[in-house]
Amino acid sequence: MNKKLRLMLTGGLALVLSVQLAACGNSKEDGGTAKPESVTIGYQDIPNDEIVAKAKGWYEAELGVPVNFKKFDSGRDVNTAFASKSIDIGLMGSTPASVGIATGLEYEVFWIHDVIGAAEALAVKNSSGVNSVKELAGKKVAVPFSSTAHYSLLNALELEGVNLADVQILDMQPNDIFAAWQRGDIDAAYVWNPVLGELLKDGKVLTDSGKLAEQGIVTADVGVVSKAFAGKYPELVAKYIKVQSKAHDLYTSNPDEAGDALAKGLNISKSEALKQTGDLIWLSASEQLSSKYFGPSDSKGDLASILKATADFLVEQKALEKAPDLEAFEQGINSAYIERSLK
Repeated sequence: MNKKLRLMLTGGLALVLSVQLAACGNSKEDGGTAKPESVTIGYQDIPNDEIVAKAKGWYEAELGVPVNFKKFDSGRDVNTAFASKSIDIGLMGSTPASVGIATGLEYEVFWIHDVIGAAEALAVKNSSGVNSVKELAGKKVAVPFSSTAHYSLLNALELEGVNLADVQILDMQPNDIFAAWQRGDIDAAYVWNPVLGELLKDGKVLTDSGKLAEQGIVTADVGVVSKAFAGKYPELVAKYIKVQSKAHDLYTSNPDEAGDALAKGLNISKSEALKQTGDLIWLSASEQLSSKYFGPSDSKGDLASILKATADFLVEQKALEKAPDLEAFEQGINSAYIERSLK
């Protein structure tokens, strides 16, 4: 099991890292200011600021260049895309970001889309007869490997003293989890909305990422950007943050309109969209700078420590070969673009 976890977690990154493809966007001059010909953004179906902005059609108008969107099912796939240089900006959980930094991917975390609460949870089928995490021994539990849900599941089992060897942990993407759940192939799953919401129509929650955060297991959805791209186009990265801030302000001032956008972007009802996003914590740009997560660029917040702790735990579980020191994670975080967006 441990060997399988390590192989699935790294997901072929070593092979893909050797692929040398051209950068996503070639640059052009516009009034003396360098711009890429286009920007490629990797996104996921998560009810947060990025989905609001995408559904409202704000990106191209605000960034001033054509935008190509690529949809991914999990952060592991986003890491693979960065390794092959096929995207410029991407959204992923803090766990795959930790793995990416630990394995040498050349990107930096520059934004927190949300701090994960009850939006990610360990759900069990009502028919399973399971009523606690301890009772998962001997059961089949699905989770996307190398995701925040995977990290949370491993921690949840460890906190309850459940031996990983006693649980059949299956690597599945969210849509595959839903299909397996409907077929009765699995007993439980740790996954995020909107799939989580579908599972709970015939299931219940044993624990969630909000409860785990209270025990020190903090997870988040973060924005990462290629260092090469950000080095060439820092103003565009700052503009991307301004788009997220615009979505944050809409959600804060007019949740009804934001709910319409989320519903459109996720193809679910507005009431369900607002319920799901209510299980996430949205942080404004200024809150991210003043919070324990980023801190200003001349100081170090707790985000680096969270990513380091994540990598260390995965090493203990033999799901990651090794973790670099804290400095590597500090160098993998850059709040300068948030500061720039606020000027």
